Amino acid sequence: MSSDFKNQIKIFLDGADFDTMVEFSENPQVKGFTTNPSLMKKAGVTDYKGFCLKVLEKIPTRPISFEVFSDEFSEMERQALEIDSWGKNVYVKIPITNSLGESCGPLIKTLTRKGIKLNVTAIFTLEQVCTACDALKDGAPSIVSTFAGRLADSGFDPMPMMKAASALCRAAGRDIEHLWASTREPFSIVQAEQCDCHIITVPGPMIKKMSLFGKDPLEYSLDTVKDFKKDSELAGFKL
Repeated sequence: MSSDFKNQIKIFLDGADFDTMVEFSENPQVKGFTTNPSLMKKAGVTDYKGFCLKVLEKIPTRPISFEVFSDEFSEMERQALEIDSWGKNVYVKIPITNSLGESCGPLIKTLTRKGIKLNVTAIFTLEQVCTACDALKDGAPSIVSTFAGRLADSGFDPMPMMKAASALCRAAGRDIEHLWASTREPFSIVQAEQCDCHIITVPGPMIKKMSLFGKDPLEYSLDTVKDFKKDSELAGFKL
């Protein structure tokens, strides 16, 4: 294991493939699960509620997040209340704004005061982190999901912001956890822990790559050369 990784951060599987979720539910390294409507669409889900209930039959105790998908705040609240009723381990995902750019802060405050566990998602700025923390303070256990990977996709170094966001969440209360979202590579797990994040969401293939953490670089180099040689022979390459 890499000396840079202390294995203190919680790993949540990110995805919506049913078989993969069931597979990783048997992995004690995975402490929770996250989904979203885009991942569900990609996985071919057509019955939203049916899929969620099917997943909860297999994963009845570890935290799992399901997202509302309305733009109207009254309908968001109704959906949140229904999703919350599906299980005690459910966190309801609420975006920091709706698709019109209107803040969900007041709704978040209303829901958390009702005892609903929330995962506030699609956060990209420290101002949004502050909005989420202010709304969640003194409420039910909650998660603040900051999209570090997408920030990196757009050319920004997410590390300074993620460190600051973790500090804000920890200062706001012990029931508010900061989550590194949209993970792009296994090394982000190390970075998220360095940023004092509580949680990181990781796709299944990247979780499996954690077995490489701490592998000797020279050994890895030799294994890579062996792979090249094996594949060139299998392909029958000649010059």
